[in-house]
Amino acid sequence: MPEAGPGEVRIRVHAAAVNPVDTMVRRGMAFVSDAAPPYVPGMDAAGVVEQIGAGADTGLGVGDRVMAVAVVSGTHGAYAEQLVVPAESVVPVPAGLGDVQAATLPMNGLTARMALDLLGLPAGATLAVTGAAGAVGACAVQLAKADGHRVIADAAPKDEQLVKDLGADLVLPRGPEFPDLVREEIPGGVDGLVDTAGIAGSASRAVRDNGRIASSVHRIEVPAERGIVTRTTFVPQYARDHAKLDRLRRLAEEGRLTPRVARTLPAEQAPEAHRLLEAGGLRGRIVLTF
Repeated sequence: MPEAGPGEVRIRVHAAAVNPVDTMVRRGMAFVSDAAPPYVPGMDAAGVVEQIGAGADTGLGVGDRVMAVAVVSGTHGAYAEQLVVPAESVVPVPAGLGDVQAATLPMNGLTARMALDLLGLPAGATLAVTGAAGAVGACAVQLAKADGHRVIADAAPKDEQLVKDLGADLVLPRGPEFPDLVREEIPGGVDGLVDTAGIAGSASRAVRDNGRIASSVHRIEVPAERGIVTRTTFVPQYARDHAKLDRLRRLAEEGRLTPRVARTLPAEQAPEAHRLLEAGGLRGRIVLTF
């Protein structure tokens, strides 16, 4: 049984989202390079406060329902019945949401938040989002609208209405033609791009010279002469930013950030959850229940 140390909170986990990075943790490719297996994946969870460590100024009490983001390290991850995290990494479950829904918000929401922060665009800027029907892409669309941006998003025909419902101002067909279609609408190019589909290099054609790109997937290669600033997200840097996590909670309560649950499975079926995730095609996150 882990104990909450000073400034920490122990959570009885009821739900843990399954994210792509979890499959990398499982294979020893991310966050666990200095640890010996077995590895415990999982970067976000929801459940009930069990213990509050000394000096943890959270405003929470034992028994309160919370959601949290975890930074994986060896056997420390959210796929566990008990999870100890810094108090800054914990906020109440948004009013009106269950634990399963809440578990999909922390990592996806903070990744999208970080991408938008890295872009640093002023309100009213025009922003393109790739992979808009996915979990992080959907958060990027909704958070960008909350920031006051005009959003142009991509979608397959079956996902077009979904992305429109997220609030995108314009939805264009996904695929290699997307940058050219954006240029038809915005001849000078968009101010910024959030890439969650791993196509930042080709999609950079949609971005104006001296624009900005943030990707949640990998390093970005664009012609240097275009002056485009590129950044990649690393969400553990936001894991203890309580204010940003709490803003996600508020936006969810206001209906401006929508949890996306593709399927729930009991925790003992985590291998099947990873198989389903790696097969692709999900709209939202699989959530493990404990």
